[in-house]
Amino acid sequence: MCTAKEKMLNGEFYNAWDETLVEDRDRAKSLLFEFNQINPAEREKRLEALKKLIPDLGDNPWIESPFNCDYGTNLTIGDHFYANTNCTILDCAKVTIGNHVLIGPNVGFYTPNHAYDAQERIDGWEKSLPITIGDAVWIGGSVTVLGGVSH
Repeated sequence: MCTAKEKMLNGEFYNAWDETLVEDRDRAKSLLFEFNQINPAEREKRLEALKKLIPDLGDNPWIESPFNCDYGTNLTIGDHFYANTNCTILDCAKVTIGNHVLIGPNVGFYTPNHAYDAQERIDGWEKSLPITIGDAVWIGGSVTVLGGVSH
């Protein structure tokens, strides 16, 4: 029997309100609050906070505040990454971002897709698909990248 987290990461329907998933999201929200409150001039402190949130983080990343994600632990970010303000990554599935990637302001990466049936949505069912962004990609401002995209 798979856990909700395993189902989530395997692209199967899972209940988003599973206790473990809620705890994992709460952990991420606390780390995000800490990160987003750090003065941008305190580069080392920001990097330390970011590494707590995103363990698989390449060299020389810079993410402007505010930044939001669901878990952080489902993100892989390559070297020399830059994300402008209001970047949101809903990483219910794996989100892999290559090296030398630039993200414009107000960009969203959304892996989850809620159930189409109203009662299933009310019950909290959703399904997530991964996103993969290759090396040397620039994503301009206000772009929405949906689950299943690979570039």
